[in-house]
Amino acid sequence: MKSILLVPTVFFAVAGAGLVATGAAFAADAAVIEAAPDIVPAGFVWTGGYVGLQAGHAWSNSHYLSNSGSSAEPDPTGLFGGVYAGYNHQFQGNFVLGVDADMNFSGIDGQSDIVFSDGTTDLDHQFVSEVKWNGALRARLGYAVGRFMPYLAGGISAARYEFTLRHGDGSEHERAKGTWTGWNIGAGVEYAATDTLLLRAEYRYTDYGSKEFQGLWSAGSRSSTNLRSSDLRLGLAYRF
Repeated sequence: MKSILLVPTVFFAVAGAGLVATGAAFAADAAVIEAAPDIVPAGFVWTGGYVGLQAGHAWSNSHYLSNSGSSAEPDPTGLFGGVYAGYNHQFQGNFVLGVDADMNFSGIDGQSDIVFSDGTTDLDHQFVSEVKWNGALRARLGYAVGRFMPYLAGGISAARYEFTLRHGDGSEHERAKGTWTGWNIGAGVEYAATDTLLLRAEYRYTDYGSKEFQGLWSAGSRSSTNLRSSDLRLGLAYRF
C-alpha cells in the first residue's frame, strides 16, 4: 500500500519542480527582454532644423521696351551672398520633406546701350540695372542616400530691382525702383559632413515677371521691363 502511494507522490513532486523551473526560466527571459535597449535606426537621419551661410553667382535676362520702340538689354550679372535657414523631416524610408528660406545682398548689376526703333543707338544715355537684394521661401523634397540628399525645390521669390537712365557723363536722368515678386524652381544636393555640418550645392531659376511704367522717362511715355535669373550657389549650414 505504501509503495502504491509513493508513486503519485514522487510524480507530483517532479512535476511541481518542473513547473517551478519553467516559471523561473520565463521570468528570466522576461527580465532580459525588458532590460534590452531601444533599437535605434542605423544611419544618418535628416530630421532637424538648420541655419547657414551661402554665396553664389547669378546671371539674368532683363529686357526694356518703350512705346516709342526704343529698347535695352541690361541683363544684370554678378555675385551675391547671404543667409538661409529651414527644417527637414525624414519620413519612414528615405523621403525628406522640408521648408527653406533665404535672404541675400548682391552685387548683381548690368548696363546696356539704348537702341531706337530705327536701329540707331542713343549715344547720350545708358540704361543701368541693379538687383539690391533677393530672397525666397521654398518647399523641398529630397531623397536621402545615407549622408547625401539630392532634392528638388520651388516656391516664391522677391527682389529689390532698380534701373536708371544715365547721361553719357554718368549723371542720373531718371531712376525707377521697386520690390518684384515671382516664383522659383531648382535642384541641388546636400551632404552631411558631420552630424551637425551640412554642405549644399544648388542651381536655381527665378522668374520675377514684368512691370509696366507710365511717364517714366518723359510725359506720356509707357514702358515695360522684365527680370529672369539663374544662379549657382554653395552653402554651409549648422544642423541642430
